[in-house]
Amino acid sequence: MAVTRNADAVAPVRSSGAFSTWLTRHASTSLGALGRICRQPFASLMIILVIAVTLALPAAINVIVKNAQSVSGSWDNALDFSVYLKKDLSVGDAENLARLIDQRADVDSVTLITADDALAEFKLQSGFGAALDQLNDNPLPHALVVRPSPGNTTTSLILLQEEIGNLPESDLVQVDTEWVQRFHAILDIVRQAIAIGAALLGIAIVVVIGNTIRLDIENRREEIEVTKLIGASNAFVRRPFLWTGFWYGLLGGTFALLLVQYGLFLLKGPVTRLAGLYQGNITVASLDMAESAGIVGIACFLGLFASWVTAARHMYRIEPR
Repeated sequence: MAVTRNADAVAPVRSSGAFSTWLTRHASTSLGALGRICRQPFASLMIILVIAVTLALPAAINVIVKNAQSVSGSWDNALDFSVYLKKDLSVGDAENLARLIDQRADVDSVTLITADDALAEFKLQSGFGAALDQLNDNPLPHALVVRPSPGNTTTSLILLQEEIGNLPESDLVQVDTEWVQRFHAILDIVRQAIAIGAALLGIAIVVVIGNTIRLDIENRREEIEVTKLIGASNAFVRRPFLWTGFWYGLLGGTFALLLVQYGLFLLKGPVTRLAGLYQGNITVASLDMAESAGIVGIACFLGLFASWVTAARHMYRIEPR
Protein backbone atom coordinates (compact mmCIF):
# COMPACT_ATOMS: atom_id res chain seq x y z
CA MET A 1 0.00 0.00 0.00
CA ALA A 2 2.83 2.39 0.75
CA VAL A 3 4.39 1.79 -2.68
CA THR A 4 1.09 2.51 -4.36
CA ARG A 5 0.70 5.81 -2.50
CA ASN A 6 4.21 6.92 -3.55
CA ALA A 7 3.50 6.10 -7.18
CA ASP A 8 0.24 8.05 -7.06
CA ALA A 9 2.00 11.01 -5.52
CA VAL A 10 4.88 11.09 -7.99
CA ALA A 11 2.92 10.60 -11.25
CA PRO A 12 1.24 14.05 -11.35
CA VAL A 13 4.53 15.74 -10.55
CA ARG A 14 6.28 13.98 -13.43
CA SER A 15 3.45 14.88 -15.82
CA SER A 16 3.49 18.49 -14.71
CA GLY A 17 7.28 18.62 -15.00
CA ALA A 18 7.22 17.23 -18.56
CA PHE A 19 4.60 19.77 -19.64
CA SER A 20 6.52 22.59 -17.96
CA THR A 21 9.70 21.54 -19.74
CA TRP A 22 7.89 21.37 -23.10
CA LEU A 23 6.35 24.80 -22.53
CA THR A 24 9.70 26.30 -21.49
CA ARG A 25 11.42 24.96 -24.58
CA HIS A 26 8.77 26.37 -26.89
CA ALA A 27 8.85 29.74 -25.13
CA SER A 28 12.64 29.85 -25.42
CA THR A 29 12.51 28.84 -29.10
CA SER A 30 9.83 31.41 -29.91
CA LEU A 31 11.81 34.21 -28.26
CA GLY A 32 14.94 33.09 -30.09
CA ALA A 33 13.09 33.15 -33.44
CA LEU A 34 11.75 36.63 -32.66
CA GLY A 35 15.27 37.74 -31.76
CA ARG A 36 16.60 36.54 -35.11
CA ILE A 37 13.88 38.55 -36.88
CA CYS A 38 14.75 41.66 -34.86
CA ARG A 39 18.47 41.29 -35.61
CA GLN A 40 17.66 41.77 -39.31
CA PRO A 41 15.27 44.72 -39.05
CA PHE A 42 15.31 45.96 -42.65
CA ALA A 43 14.92 42.57 -44.34
CA SER A 44 12.33 41.46 -41.79
CA LEU A 45 10.38 44.70 -42.16
CA MET A 46 10.24 44.28 -45.94
CA ILE A 47 8.85 40.76 -45.58
CA ILE A 48 6.32 41.85 -42.98
CA LEU A 49 5.16 44.78 -45.15
CA VAL A 50 4.73 42.48 -48.16
CA ILE A 51 2.57 40.16 -46.06
CA ALA A 52 0.65 43.11 -44.58
CA VAL A 53 -0.13 44.71 -47.96
CA THR A 54 -1.10 41.34 -49.42
CA LEU A 55 -3.55 40.75 -46.57
CA ALA A 56 -4.78 44.35 -46.45
CA LEU A 57 -5.94 44.40 -50.09
CA PRO A 58 -8.76 41.82 -49.79
CA ALA A 59 -9.57 43.02 -46.27
CA ALA A 60 -9.98 46.62 -47.46
CA ILE A 61 -12.16 45.59 -50.42
CA ASN A 62 -14.25 43.46 -48.06
CA VAL A 63 -14.75 46.50 -45.79
CA ILE A 64 -15.84 48.58 -48.79
CA VAL A 65 -18.37 45.93 -49.79
CA LYS A 66 -19.62 45.72 -46.21
CA ASN A 67 -20.11 49.49 -46.09
CA ALA A 68 -21.92 49.45 -49.43
CA GLN A 69 -24.14 46.66 -48.17
CA SER A 70 -24.90 48.51 -44.93
CA VAL A 71 -25.80 51.68 -46.85
CA SER A 72 -28.10 49.70 -49.11
CA GLY A 73 -29.50 47.69 -46.21
CA SER A 74 -32.37 50.14 -45.82
CA TRP A 75 -33.26 49.53 -49.46
CA ASP A 76 -34.03 45.84 -48.93
CA ASN A 77 -37.51 46.62 -47.63
CA ALA A 78 -38.07 49.43 -50.11
CA LEU A 79 -39.86 47.17 -52.58
CA ASP A 80 -42.69 49.61 -53.21
CA PHE A 81 -43.96 49.96 -56.76
CA SER A 82 -46.10 52.65 -58.33
CA VAL A 83 -49.35 51.97 -60.17
CA TYR A 84 -50.39 54.78 -62.53
CA LEU A 85 -54.12 54.70 -63.16
CA LYS A 86 -55.98 55.58 -66.32
CA LYS A 87 -56.42 59.28 -66.95
CA ASP A 88 -60.24 59.25 -66.97
CA LEU A 89 -60.52 57.49 -63.58
CA SER A 90 -62.22 59.56 -60.88
CA VAL A 91 -60.89 60.10 -57.37
CA GLY A 92 -63.69 57.97 -55.91
CA ASP A 93 -62.89 55.04 -58.19
CA ALA A 94 -59.20 55.40 -57.33
CA GLU A 95 -60.00 55.28 -53.61
CA ASN A 96 -62.16 52.17 -54.08
CA LEU A 97 -59.36 50.49 -56.01
CA ALA A 98 -56.86 51.38 -53.27
CA ARG A 99 -59.11 49.80 -50.62
CA LEU A 100 -59.59 46.71 -52.77
CA ILE A 101 -55.86 46.19 -53.27
CA ASP A 102 -55.15 46.89 -49.60
CA GLN A 103 -57.34 43.90 -48.64
CA ARG A 104 -54.95 41.47 -50.33
CA ALA A 105 -52.88 39.28 -48.01
CA ASP A 106 -49.70 39.92 -49.99
CA VAL A 107 -50.04 43.71 -49.68
CA ASP A 108 -48.94 45.60 -46.58
CA SER A 109 -50.28 49.05 -47.43
CA VAL A 110 -51.53 51.17 -50.33
CA THR A 111 -51.14 54.94 -50.57
CA LEU A 112 -53.23 56.97 -53.01
CA ILE A 113 -51.62 60.02 -54.58
CA THR A 114 -54.24 62.02 -56.43
CA ALA A 115 -53.45 63.93 -59.58
CA ASP A 116 -53.91 67.28 -57.78
CA ASP A 117 -51.54 66.27 -54.97
CA ALA A 118 -48.96 65.04 -57.48
CA LEU A 119 -49.14 68.26 -59.47
CA ALA A 120 -48.82 70.40 -56.33
CA GLU A 121 -45.75 68.44 -55.21
CA PHE A 122 -44.22 68.70 -58.69
CA LYS A 123 -44.73 72.47 -58.68
CA LEU A 124 -43.03 72.73 -55.31
CA GLN A 125 -40.01 70.57 -56.18
CA SER A 126 -39.44 71.48 -59.82
CA GLY A 127 -39.47 75.26 -59.54
CA PHE A 128 -41.74 75.58 -62.59
CA GLY A 129 -44.80 76.59 -60.62
CA ALA A 130 -45.56 79.68 -62.70
CA ALA A 131 -45.27 77.78 -65.97
CA LEU A 132 -47.40 74.90 -64.74
CA ASP A 133 -50.15 77.34 -63.70
CA GLN A 134 -50.69 78.06 -67.39
CA LEU A 135 -51.87 74.50 -68.04
CA ASN A 136 -55.59 74.13 -68.70
CA ASP A 137 -55.73 70.51 -67.54
CA ASN A 138 -53.76 68.44 -65.08
CA PRO A 139 -51.63 66.06 -67.20
CA LEU A 140 -50.82 63.78 -64.26
CA PRO A 141 -52.90 60.67 -63.44
CA HIS A 142 -53.86 59.30 -60.05
CA ALA A 143 -51.25 56.89 -58.70
CA LEU A 144 -51.08 54.17 -56.09
CA VAL A 145 -47.93 53.36 -54.11
CA VAL A 146 -48.19 49.68 -53.19
CA ARG A 147 -45.98 48.22 -50.45
CA PRO A 148 -45.89 44.39 -50.51
CA SER A 149 -45.95 42.34 -47.32
CA PRO A 150 -42.55 41.35 -45.88
CA GLY A 151 -43.30 37.65 -46.39
CA ASN A 152 -43.36 37.91 -50.17
CA THR A 153 -40.83 36.07 -52.28
CA THR A 154 -39.39 37.23 -55.57
CA THR A 155 -41.89 35.06 -57.46
CA SER A 156 -44.89 36.33 -55.47
CA LEU A 157 -43.76 39.95 -55.97
CA ILE A 158 -43.62 39.46 -59.73
CA LEU A 159 -47.05 37.82 -59.66
CA LEU A 160 -48.48 40.66 -57.56
CA GLN A 161 -47.17 43.28 -59.98
CA GLU A 162 -48.59 41.42 -62.97
CA GLU A 163 -52.02 40.98 -61.37
CA ILE A 164 -52.29 44.66 -60.43
CA GLY A 165 -51.00 45.70 -63.85
CA ASN A 166 -53.74 43.62 -65.54
CA LEU A 167 -56.52 45.44 -63.69
CA PRO A 168 -58.73 47.51 -66.05
CA GLU A 169 -58.06 50.65 -64.01
CA SER A 170 -54.26 50.29 -64.24
CA ASP A 171 -52.33 52.02 -67.00
CA LEU A 172 -48.69 51.42 -65.97
CA VAL A 173 -46.89 49.59 -63.17
CA GLN A 174 -43.42 50.94 -62.45
CA VAL A 175 -41.02 49.08 -60.18
CA ASP A 176 -38.60 51.59 -58.66
CA THR A 177 -36.32 49.15 -56.87
CA GLU A 178 -35.21 46.70 -59.55
CA TRP A 179 -31.84 48.45 -59.50
CA VAL A 180 -31.48 47.47 -55.83
CA GLN A 181 -31.57 43.81 -56.81
CA ARG A 182 -29.01 44.47 -59.54
CA PHE A 183 -26.81 46.29 -57.03
CA HIS A 184 -26.88 43.35 -54.60
CA ALA A 185 -26.14 40.97 -57.47
CA ILE A 186 -23.06 43.05 -58.26
CA LEU A 187 -22.03 42.90 -54.59
CA ASP A 188 -22.33 39.10 -54.69
CA ILE A 189 -20.02 39.01 -57.71
CA VAL A 190 -17.54 41.28 -55.93
CA ARG A 191 -17.59 39.04 -52.87
CA GLN A 192 -16.84 36.00 -55.01
CA ALA A 193 -14.00 37.91 -56.67
CA ILE A 194 -12.64 38.83 -53.22
CA ALA A 195 -12.65 35.17 -52.19
CA ILE A 196 -10.78 34.13 -55.33
CA GLY A 197 -8.31 37.01 -55.01
CA ALA A 198 -7.74 36.28 -51.32
CA ALA A 199 -6.95 32.65 -52.15
CA LEU A 200 -4.40 33.71 -54.77
CA LEU A 201 -2.85 36.26 -52.41
CA GLY A 202 -2.70 33.59 -49.71
CA ILE A 203 -0.63 31.44 -52.08
CA ALA A 204 1.65 34.44 -52.61
CA ILE A 205 2.13 34.78 -48.84
CA VAL A 206 3.01 31.09 -48.59
CA VAL A 207 5.60 31.52 -51.35
CA VAL A 208 7.13 34.62 -49.71
CA ILE A 209 7.40 33.07 -46.25
CA GLY A 210 8.52 29.73 -47.67
CA ASN A 211 11.33 31.34 -49.64
CA THR A 212 12.42 33.29 -46.56
CA ILE A 213 12.51 30.12 -44.44
CA ARG A 214 14.44 28.31 -47.19
CA LEU A 215 17.14 30.99 -47.20
CA ASP A 216 17.28 30.87 -43.41
CA ILE A 217 17.75 27.10 -43.51
CA GLU A 218 20.56 27.39 -46.04
CA ASN A 219 22.30 30.05 -43.94
CA ARG A 220 22.12 27.79 -40.87
CA ARG A 221 23.06 24.59 -42.68
CA GLU A 222 26.21 23.94 -40.68
CA GLU A 223 24.41 24.61 -37.40
CA ILE A 224 21.68 22.12 -38.40
CA GLU A 225 24.29 19.47 -39.31
CA VAL A 226 26.02 19.85 -35.94
CA THR A 227 22.70 19.71 -34.12
CA LYS A 228 21.73 16.52 -35.92
CA LEU A 229 25.19 15.10 -35.27
CA ILE A 230 24.62 15.21 -31.51
CA GLY A 231 21.29 13.40 -31.92
CA ALA A 232 18.66 16.10 -32.47
CA SER A 233 15.52 14.98 -34.30
CA ASN A 234 14.06 16.67 -37.36
CA ALA A 235 11.15 17.93 -35.26
CA PHE A 236 13.55 19.61 -32.83
CA VAL A 237 15.53 21.22 -35.64
CA ARG A 238 12.34 22.31 -37.41
CA ARG A 239 10.88 24.03 -34.34
CA PRO A 240 12.62 27.45 -34.59
CA PHE A 241 11.67 27.77 -38.26
CA LEU A 242 8.04 27.10 -37.41
CA TRP A 243 8.15 29.87 -34.85
CA THR A 244 9.80 32.17 -37.40
CA GLY A 245 6.91 31.58 -39.81
CA PHE A 246 4.43 32.16 -36.98
CA TRP A 247 6.01 35.51 -36.06
CA TYR A 248 6.05 36.63 -39.69
CA GLY A 249 2.37 35.78 -39.98
CA LEU A 250 1.44 37.42 -36.68
CA LEU A 251 3.33 40.64 -37.39
CA GLY A 252 2.12 40.75 -41.01
CA GLY A 253 -1.51 40.27 -39.96
CA THR A 254 -1.21 42.97 -37.29
CA PHE A 255 0.33 45.42 -39.76
CA ALA A 256 -2.48 44.59 -42.22
CA LEU A 257 -5.07 45.58 -39.62
CA LEU A 258 -3.23 48.83 -38.97
CA LEU A 259 -3.17 49.62 -42.70
CA VAL A 260 -6.90 48.98 -43.06
CA GLN A 261 -7.75 51.05 -39.98
CA TYR A 262 -5.56 53.92 -41.18
CA GLY A 263 -7.25 53.83 -44.59
CA LEU A 264 -10.68 53.99 -42.94
CA PHE A 265 -9.49 56.90 -40.81
CA LEU A 266 -8.51 58.79 -43.97
CA LEU A 267 -11.93 58.09 -45.51
CA LYS A 268 -14.01 59.27 -42.55
CA GLY A 269 -13.54 62.97 -43.33
CA PRO A 270 -14.61 62.82 -47.02
CA VAL A 271 -17.51 60.48 -46.23
CA THR A 272 -18.77 62.82 -43.50
CA ARG A 273 -18.61 65.79 -45.88
CA LEU A 274 -20.46 63.82 -48.55
CA ALA A 275 -23.17 62.84 -46.07
CA GLY A 276 -23.51 66.49 -45.02
CA LEU A 277 -24.14 67.54 -48.62
CA TYR A 278 -27.06 65.12 -48.78
CA GLN A 279 -28.22 66.01 -45.27
CA GLY A 280 -27.68 62.45 -44.15
CA ASN A 281 -25.59 60.47 -41.74
CA ILE A 282 -23.24 57.81 -43.08
CA THR A 283 -21.15 55.81 -40.63
CA VAL A 284 -18.08 54.06 -41.98
CA ALA A 285 -18.17 50.47 -40.75
CA SER A 286 -14.84 48.97 -39.73
CA LEU A 287 -13.59 45.46 -39.14
CA ASP A 288 -15.24 43.83 -36.15
CA MET A 289 -13.39 41.68 -33.63
CA ALA A 290 -14.20 38.41 -35.39
CA GLU A 291 -12.96 39.70 -38.75
CA SER A 292 -9.80 41.14 -37.21
CA ALA A 293 -9.07 37.91 -35.36
CA GLY A 294 -9.77 35.98 -38.59
CA ILE A 295 -7.22 38.03 -40.55
CA VAL A 296 -4.52 37.57 -37.91
CA GLY A 297 -5.40 33.90 -37.51
CA ILE A 298 -5.21 33.26 -41.24
CA ALA A 299 -1.86 35.07 -41.40
CA CYS A 300 -0.46 32.94 -38.56
CA PHE A 301 -1.77 29.76 -40.19
CA LEU A 302 -0.21 30.66 -43.55
CA GLY A 303 3.08 31.44 -41.82
CA LEU A 304 3.09 28.12 -39.97
CA PHE A 305 2.01 26.18 -43.05
CA ALA A 306 4.64 27.75 -45.30
CA SER A 307 7.43 27.25 -42.76
CA TRP A 308 6.41 23.64 -42.01
CA VAL A 309 6.25 22.65 -45.70
CA THR A 310 9.56 24.34 -46.46
CA ALA A 311 11.36 23.01 -43.39
CA ALA A 312 10.04 19.48 -43.90
CA ARG A 313 11.17 19.53 -47.52
CA HIS A 314 14.72 20.73 -46.84
CA MET A 315 15.34 19.19 -43.43
CA TYR A 316 15.72 15.63 -44.71
CA ARG A 317 18.29 16.78 -47.26
CA ILE A 318 20.60 18.11 -44.56
CA GLU A 319 22.41 15.27 -42.84
CA PRO A 320 25.75 15.34 -41.00
CA ARG A 321 28.68 14.13 -43.10
